[in-house]
Amino acid sequence: MATIPAQTVKQLRDKTGAGMMECKAALVEANGDTEEAIILLRKRGLARAAKRAGRTTAQGVIGSYIHMAGKIGVLLEINCESDFVARTDDFKNLVKEISMHIAAADPRWLSREEIPAETIEKEKSIYRAQVESKGKPAAVIEKIVNGKLESFYSQFVLLDQPSIRDTSVTIQKNISQTASKTGENITISRFMRYRVGETTE
Repeated sequence: MATIPAQTVKQLRDKTGAGMMECKAALVEANGDTEEAIILLRKRGLARAAKRAGRTTAQGVIGSYIHMAGKIGVLLEINCESDFVARTDDFKNLVKEISMHIAAADPRWLSREEIPAETIEKEKSIYRAQVESKGKPAAVIEKIVNGKLESFYSQFVLLDQPSIRDTSVTIQKNISQTASKTGENITISRFMRYRVGETTE
């Protein structure tokens, strides 16, 4: 199976609006050929946002959510292309749902690209040490390490996390679905989760 760099996956996602996992799967199937991967995604109906990707998202809202009688609070900025879409029920529901998700799931990063390289290397070294003690072949070890890293992303990266409403759908997929309904590019700019008694870095 071809090894696909994270940057290539991100570029395909930016071009098509499809989810990270769908982009990676398409690139693997296309042996790393981006144009072929775009065709595969279009055939599967996952690249409807292709024309929207890259368009400026200067409108949107700052959403907030307070949970557990004021013990947890979330601030979230989600952007779209027009004030009209920002005022639609679909967009407002997306903001509310993701705000609630952040309160419950406590993601550390918005996207994989935000994770410091040293953090990823540290995790990989831990996973590798766990597996090496079992005497597995090098190729098998790397496959297991990569699998554990994917699990790490789905646990701590907001866009990769399964939605608390529907665990079969990631937050990125949720965003893409709403973008398809509204006809505009939708992005998350930033978020912050506060919990009483906790300090933020």
